[in-house]
Amino acid sequence: MTRAGQLELAIILPTLNERGNLAPLIERVSAALGATGWEVLVVDDNSADGTADEARALARDDLRVRVIQRIGRKGLASAAIEGFCATAAPYVAVMDADHQHDPALLPQMLASVRAGEADVAVASRFADGASTASWDNPERERLSHAANALARKLTGVELSDPMSGYFLLSSDLARSLVPHLSGIGFKILLDLLASSDRPLQVREFPLHFAARREGESKLDRAIAFDFLAGMYDKVFGKVIPTRFALFGTVGALGVVVHMAVLSLLLFAFGKGFAVGQALAVLSAMSFNFFLNNWLTYRDQRLKGGPALFKGWIGFCLTCAVGGFANVAVATLLQMQGLVWFLAALAGILVGSVWNYALSSRFVWGRY
Repeated sequence: MTRAGQLELAIILPTLNERGNLAPLIERVSAALGATGWEVLVVDDNSADGTADEARALARDDLRVRVIQRIGRKGLASAAIEGFCATAAPYVAVMDADHQHDPALLPQMLASVRAGEADVAVASRFADGASTASWDNPERERLSHAANALARKLTGVELSDPMSGYFLLSSDLARSLVPHLSGIGFKILLDLLASSDRPLQVREFPLHFAARREGESKLDRAIAFDFLAGMYDKVFGKVIPTRFALFGTVGALGVVVHMAVLSLLLFAFGKGFAVGQALAVLSAMSFNFFLNNWLTYRDQRLKGGPALFKGWIGFCLTCAVGGFANVAVATLLQMQGLVWFLAALAGILVGSVWNYALSSRFVWGRY
């Protein structure tokens, strides 16, 4: 039992441009949990709309509100991890700040975990009694249903909603799993369940999934890749890091683009091999930049014309040395009699490691 007023639960709110949603959400949390015994920890990814400033303004009048403003770090999963490590509360919940998750479930979820009925309490959109009538996103619903079969095989846990972003567990359990988490993307719940060395007991609570109060969703169709990346990380991530595997997959598609452009220039336009190889390198680099920005680094995605242009220039510049080596090696091998497509592949391999290391660091700011 906790004493009246003693901190028991921390509610982690990963935020990106949620300024207008914070104050009414904290009122709803207070109505659900009472005046004391909880705190809200806003983990904000340096929102352009001043979400962190709004959280600080709220915190000046309400000691139950705290804020972490992250510079150069993004992603719901990593925000939740920082929240796990930043609170002294014995229990921790993760939920969205957009009002789609109902705080009224928190007392039931907390009571279940506190009583030892479950290791993790999950608010499910698809459990018996739940509703997604206000969601109006059939594509995401189909994806969530399909993900369950894969999640069950990976975690050994029966879940109706493995992609839920609303759950509660003990802080000790969360922090014990942190060193084993990938922290990639949005789906932290699956990461937690798959990282435990024992099957975790899960209890689901039916959630009436509401419409977003204001603002726009940060999720898009790449959420499917996010889920698959999490699955990959748990199975193969220790052999080949997930982000490098994604980068390599994009690079493999870039090879197709490279060969197509080179073939077109050589055989349709009669260009020399050196010129064709150089133009094919530039085409493949451009293709790789935009696909990596959309997929590999979706948690650090560059948005807007100026940012994309600057990122593209930076990507090309950081890949320039690898590109020069690519052209030089390929041209030398082709001049020595190696068939053109093998020479091109050799050049691509020479530049690939350089491209990953520098572009990861200097374009998207992380490895």
